[in-house]
Amino acid sequence: MNKLTVMTEINEMLDTYCEGCFIKKQLVKDCGKTGAHQFCIQTCTIGEQLKFLGNEMNKYTE
Repeated sequence: MNKLTVMTEINEMLDTYCEGCFIKKQLVKDCGKTGAHQFCIQTCTIGEQLKFLGNEMNKYTE
């Protein structure tokens, strides 16, 4: 995977799954932005995939 491919994949995932996510909207209301962000990072399967892609991106900056 090259850097451009990783960036494209991240953008596609954010546009497809995260933009307009009802779970995130509800969590922002219930727990605030920080609580929603923690859910996305720790629990959401898309968040896990984004973390993986972020780690792949870091391989190109080291």
